[in-house]
Amino acid sequence: MQITNVTQYHLEHAMDEPFHPTWIPSYPQSIHECELFEIETDEGITGYAASPSFAGGLDYEAPLSYFLLGEDPHNITGIRKKLESIGLIGPRSWHVEHALWDIIGKDAGKPVYELLGGAHAEIPVYASTGQVMDADERIDYIERRIAEGFEAVKLRITDPEQTDIVREIREAFPELTLMVDANKGWAVRVMDDETAWSYSEALAVARDLESIGGVAWLEEPLDRHDFDGYVRLREATDIAIAGGEFDDGVWQLHEALERGAYDIIQPDAALATGIEGGKEIAAHAAQNGVEFVPHTWTNGLGFVANLHLVCAVGGRWCEYSIEPPWTPAVRDFMLTEPLTQEGGTIAPPSEPGLGVEIDPAILD
Repeated sequence: MQITNVTQYHLEHAMDEPFHPTWIPSYPQSIHECELFEIETDEGITGYAASPSFAGGLDYEAPLSYFLLGEDPHNITGIRKKLESIGLIGPRSWHVEHALWDIIGKDAGKPVYELLGGAHAEIPVYASTGQVMDADERIDYIERRIAEGFEAVKLRITDPEQTDIVREIREAFPELTLMVDANKGWAVRVMDDETAWSYSEALAVARDLESIGGVAWLEEPLDRHDFDGYVRLREATDIAIAGGEFDDGVWQLHEALERGAYDIIQPDAALATGIEGGKEIAAHAAQNGVEFVPHTWTNGLGFVANLHLVCAVGGRWCEYSIEPPWTPAVRDFMLTEPLTQEGGTIAPPSEPGLGVEIDPAILD
């Protein structure tokens, strides 16, 4: 089997109203943009992958074609080396590997999680918010999520004083599992730079969350490359520390694990590792007693790729992004059907490959 064609589509989907994600400081997002890649083979099997995009698109169909045409999509390891080369001269392209798994699964008649050695399973989801919201508004949001079956919610804070929001939420929902994301690991700087936290501020937040209680983890309170700071923070606090969602390639994540930077490691298969690299990091994490809970906030194809990976490695949680107007329908707009949770859990599709279909109207 050989790859015969690579086609890129720039997709845009308008949301009902803007929202203000913490990773794009001071920038109201009103459009979900992504780059969809269609990879065709000489045996009539086509795979799909998608990356986040921004500001009208990032065009890299030509270099992808140069590196991929004529390759056997089953050669995951070899093609990953080519993806590393693409990253040297253009956008990181780990998401492209998802299309290869989609092809391989369709060729074998098996879902990706089965190819990875996993068995079909229902995975608990946590509702992942995307913006800072005052306690009264967030309480209304949480009540809706609980009614939908969620038993855990991840809150966003960007200022050390916002732990008061977490405290009010804890008082309103004493049994609810909470996660807290500071989003200090990285940011898309369009309007303003994000305000970084010092180590002392991160430590103060961690200790405040300890006093609140019932917080499963504090996510990315420091820059994603500040491994020394993360090690110090873990030594100085009892709350679990999470991070690593946007590191580029497996070597940074291996380094973080060797140095003991995280209690929970979160590489996104669409942004950081691809599926094969994610499985590699999950195995290394298990050897070090570190939990593997990947970031999934990209698009429907990125989400389902991470879902297969979490299922294959026996993950305990799956991040489920939902912050209206960002909904599953917006996240998955390129798919014929959105991937929805039921009663607080979700399972990967059992159809071959990634198990999802692209809406033909999107390609038209």
